[in-house]
This record gives sequence, structure tokens and C-alpha cells, in this order.
Amino acid sequence: MEKKNAIVSKTPLAGNYGPEFLEIKSGNGSWLEDITGKRYLDFTAGIAVNALGYGREDLARAAYEQMRRVIHTSNLYTTEPVLKLAERMVASGDFAAVHFSNSGSEANETALKYARLYSLRKKGPGHHRILTFTNAFHGRSLGALSCTPNEKYQKPFEPLIPGVEVAPYNDVVALKEKLDESFAAVIVEVIQGEGGLEIMEASFAGELQDAARKNDVILIVDEVQTGLSRTGRFYASQWVGLKPDILTLAKPLAAGLPLSATLIPEKVNSLIHVGEHGSTFGGGPVTTAVALKVWEILSNEHFISETAQKGDYFKTLLEELSTRYDFLGKVKGKGLLRGLEYRGEEKGDELADRIKGLIGDAREKGLLILRSGKNILRFAPPLTITKEELEKGIDILNEVFKEMKEI
Repeated sequence: MEKKNAIVSKTPLAGNYGPEFLEIKSGNGSWLEDITGKRYLDFTAGIAVNALGYGREDLARAAYEQMRRVIHTSNLYTTEPVLKLAERMVASGDFAAVHFSNSGSEANETALKYARLYSLRKKGPGHHRILTFTNAFHGRSLGALSCTPNEKYQKPFEPLIPGVEVAPYNDVVALKEKLDESFAAVIVEVIQGEGGLEIMEASFAGELQDAARKNDVILIVDEVQTGLSRTGRFYASQWVGLKPDILTLAKPLAAGLPLSATLIPEKVNSLIHVGEHGSTFGGGPVTTAVALKVWEILSNEHFISETAQKGDYFKTLLEELSTRYDFLGKVKGKGLLRGLEYRGEEKGDELADRIKGLIGDAREKGLLILRSGKNILRFAPPLTITKEELEKGIDILNEVFKEMKEI
């Protein structure tokens, strides 16, 4: 390995994440500290994972106390935290059961498997197709990847699973033409976290709901990035009145520990036979013990209301910032999942380099940010962030854009 300040290169890590890394030492609240002691205001939250920020004693205590009792049992047995969390999650909608796994990709794989199982046993062979949408992102495992229509991600791993169709997002006419009873499932995000932060239109949501019910197609709503109050509602699907058959959750669920969930209705659960799916580590006692505390906090109505208010304030700050620079455009997203459009003249690799450069410049000035789609700067800070910290982040972004304009 080689180190230059806090940047580590030539690591023994697989090459899929890039040639160098910022080495983080610790965190507190909305701030991270690297190995040199430099502090960064975190507008990434581990890609929308650390909803409650860093350095929390209550979460550490929950993990510690459970680890003293039992760390792992497998799914041949169960424990109190698993049962309590499952009970609360099922009560959050029209669900009968939950399957726990470790990541968003696994949660979506589970949803796709259950949808195909339901369709086979309810409608018979030949009703296995899956509908996904342009600019969707549902994960990197083979089934989830097949529902992520991005050539960059898919091409190296073809052939993918058969039977996946793609329709334009928010296109009601195309949806009506495409979706019929030969499909087992339709999988969709209400806000496309990796696809430019496009938001589902209410009219499209209504048509999607009706078409899925009419054709007995399982409606899977992927809330891996948007669920658990991130957008100012407990579930983002509540913004458009969408009622999923299956709902998937992951990122903030266990405050950074690996835990995801696939919530399913009785009509699906009643058709599942023992041994048809499983996960050795999914829903372990430690991750669910922490998730119980996370769930208690994130589902609190006052907390959700405060998050919505901070999200509105953040939007106002970003809109005001955008008016200062002609190369900035729309503010995207909802709540504390926001994006800022860059609309410079660069194309292709030049555009990618520009966005990468802006992210790097912000990091140098002490602000960590993300990308979404081709030209969107994405912000997903801890939900516990203060308004003063949001203002601080905007000030740093302004410094970055001001210097760019002066070049």
C-alpha cells in the first residue's frame, strides 16, 4: 500500500472501487475525521446509510449488549430482537411477513424470487417476465443487475437472467402497452437514487398500481435508499399513494451494520414452502437489536416531521445557490435526498471528469458529496444533521463553484 496524507492507493482491495481511497479514522454526529485529523462534513452518510450519524452511544450499547448474549444463531433458530423487529416492520403496511438478508441487492433478489414463485403457483408456467424502468438501479447481483438497465453495469456480465423488460420511467402510455398478465413482477423506485433523482409522478403511480392489480402482477417497490424517513415520509411511496405488494429496505435499517428486509403480503407468504429461500446471516440477533433502536427513532412522527422541515430548508438553500451560477440547474429529489443539476457544456468522459472533479474539490474543502446519474451532484446527509450544518455545506459548495467560475 501507498499513503499520501489520508489518501491510500495500491491497496489489496478488489479493483472495482477505484485506485485510491480516503482513509477515515472516526466520526461524530454529521462529521468524519481522516487519519491525519482533518474533518469532513458528511453529505453522503455512507450512501444514505448512516441516517443517525456517527458516534452514537445508544446504538453501540444495543450492539454490545446483544453481543454479550449471543452474536449469531443462523436461521435454524431465532431470537427476541429478530421477532420484535419483524413484528414492527410487518405492521408498517399491508404485510404478513418479512425476510431478512444483508444488503439491498439481496432484498431485491428475494423480492424477484418471491414474485416469480407467486406467479408460477397462481398463474402457471409462462408468467415469469419482470418489468423494470429506464435509469433504474436495483443492485449488482445477477437478478437485481438484470433489472438495472445500465450498459456500463450490465455488459461485462451478460447474458443476464431472461424475461426482463424495460419501459420508460413515468411514461403512462408505454406502461399500458407493455404490462400484461404474462408478467410476474414490476420493480420500481419512487425516487431513482442512482438514476438522476427523478421522482415518480402521481399519475404514473396510479396507472402502475391499477395495471399491476388488473393483471395480478406483484408490485415491488424498492425503498432501499428512500425508505425510513429519508425523503420526509416514512416510505417515499407515501408521496404518490403507491401501495406495494412487496417492499424492500436496507441502507439505514441497522445504522451501518449489514441488514436488509423484504416485506411480503399474505398472498405471497402463503405460497412459500420451507427451504425455498434462505440466508445464513440475514436477520442476525446483533443487527436486528441495533435495527430495533433505529426503527424506534426513525419511525417517530416528530422525527419524520423534523426531517421533512430540514429537507425543505435544504431545498431552499440549494435553489438559492443554483441561481448564482449559470452552469447549475434544477434541484432534484425529496427531503434529505437531494440533487443539484450540473448543466455545463461537457459531454461523455469530459462530463464524468468534471463531476468527479467537483466531488474531489468539495472533499478538499471538507465536504463529502456523491453523484447520481450523469450530471447530478447528490446529497444524502445524516437525518440528524442541523440546519447550521446544512448552511455550512452550502458555503463550501459555493466556494467550489466560485473557484470553478474563476478558472
